[in-house]
Amino acid sequence: MVMVFEVKDVVYKYADDSPALDGVSFRAKAGEKVAILGANGSGKSTLLHILDGLYFPVSGSVHAFGRPLTEESLHDMSLAKEFRRRVGFVFQNPDVQLFSSTVWDEVAFGPLQLGLTDSEVSRRVNDVLEMLNLKKVANRHPYNLSGGEKKKVAIASVLACNPDVLLLDEPTAGLDPKTQAWVVDCIVGLNRAGKTIITATHDLSTVRETADRIYILGEEHKVIAEGNPAGLLQDEELLIRGNLAHYHVHRHGLLTHAHAHRHLTHDHHEPHDA
Repeated sequence: MVMVFEVKDVVYKYADDSPALDGVSFRAKAGEKVAILGANGSGKSTLLHILDGLYFPVSGSVHAFGRPLTEESLHDMSLAKEFRRRVGFVFQNPDVQLFSSTVWDEVAFGPLQLGLTDSEVSRRVNDVLEMLNLKKVANRHPYNLSGGEKKKVAIASVLACNPDVLLLDEPTAGLDPKTQAWVVDCIVGLNRAGKTIITATHDLSTVRETADRIYILGEEHKVIAEGNPAGLLQDEELLIRGNLAHYHVHRHGLLTHAHAHRHLTHDHHEPHDA
């Protein structure tokens, strides 16, 4: 398999010099489904932004499709355009991503930036709106849609560019169960169609479906485990170390017992730089 991303010993710090990532290495091959797991503040969203060329590390190296991914390399407009064509990013909060006055214009924006003909743009927009069942809202303002519809429009705007790789930040966060299930089915279907999928999440309930391989970032901003989700998600001590589970103590009269509670769902938005 072709290596899509290769990250080695990356360090990234916030403006106050506090660490977001401390010596993190990561890789993803073409056609894989990879999840980056971690609690709020572990650095998983920061890593996703680095993969998208939105943030740049203070040390370490990042390669995308065999080439260095740096601030300097993206100054080459032909390379930057090719990278943006091949990699799509779906933000956790759709309101950060959506800005056009209609759903149609929102989905058409990316293909237009790629320099496609009007007829090709129209074909792509129609195909994606049909695929995601969004034609009925094509002329509505994105901000007037429900949270689930906004998420679908955000995904549609990326799919219209037909990227090879999709980066999704907390794709099921803040959604009702029906829309969460739709997002999971969408991820699985896109991967079966050949897309490389990389997600960042702290929701364990969907990982077995949305990832073939997982990385767990600990609160010290380092990778504490990497491997098959079926095995790693059974390791309660590991999940507790990654703050993806916690011990809960039950008392029954004079008797007590403790067991791990996993963080399976969320009902709120995680901070941007989680």
